[in-house]
Amino acid sequence: MNQTIPAHFDGQQILLDEAVELEPDTKLLVTVLPKDLDDNEWRSLTAQGLKTAYADDEAEYPLEVIKTPNPDYEPR
Repeated sequence: MNQTIPAHFDGQQILLDEAVELEPDTKLLVTVLPKDLDDNEWRSLTAQGLKTAYADDEAEYPLEVIKTPNPDYEPR
């Protein structure tokens, strides 16, 4: 399973900002973001990531097939 986890560098090591259980030897990719990344650049970077994650011909899944609904979901 691919997962994006926010993290930061404290000057000596990379620290995850969220608690995550990882098995030993779990492979990771680290993306270094510019320190002064503005909102437009962040949106562009996010859009690029979503574009690679979802194909144009991605199937739409109806709500009826969701087995465990998110109780916090609010449709727009």
